[in-house]
Amino acid sequence: MTSRTTADEIDARLLLALRKDPRAPTVVLADRTGISRNTVQARLSRWDQSGVLSSFERRVEPAFLGYPLRAFVLTNVKQRRLSEVAAALDAVPEVVEVHGLSGIADLLIQVVARDADDLYRVAGVILGIKGVKRTNTALVMRELVDYRLSPLIEPITDRGNGASS
Repeated sequence: MTSRTTADEIDARLLLALRKDPRAPTVVLADRTGISRNTVQARLSRWDQSGVLSSFERRVEPAFLGYPLRAFVLTNVKQRRLSEVAAALDAVPEVVEVHGLSGIADLLIQVVARDADDLYRVAGVILGIKGVKRTNTALVMRELVDYRLSPLIEPITDRGNGASS
């Protein structure tokens, strides 16, 4: 198997099958995609080793765990303290995701909370981290487009069928 960095048509077919049934056994995935069982197993193993697939945690709704509120905290930090700030954020259980940004803020922090008072506490914890200069919190009111990659995967399957882009 070659060491590619982007998905091919076989990867795309397998990813779409996994999207429909993430817990499907290798034999079922092979049958549904028309790919040999050994190829399916090799691709899944390669993806697992290279970190292509996200963790199972990404599929758990925070509300189920008692955290129905979600917010994004735009954060400005002292650049010299970025690694310290990141380590401190990693220690806050309600911080579920952090992205480094360019532009108006340095970090985009996704947090969850039990209620408004808890969100106020979490925002205060973030603001209290040494190196954090300023924060701006935005409450998620509604999710309008769920996280998805299928629209990016589907055109890859067309490449294998001779369709032009």
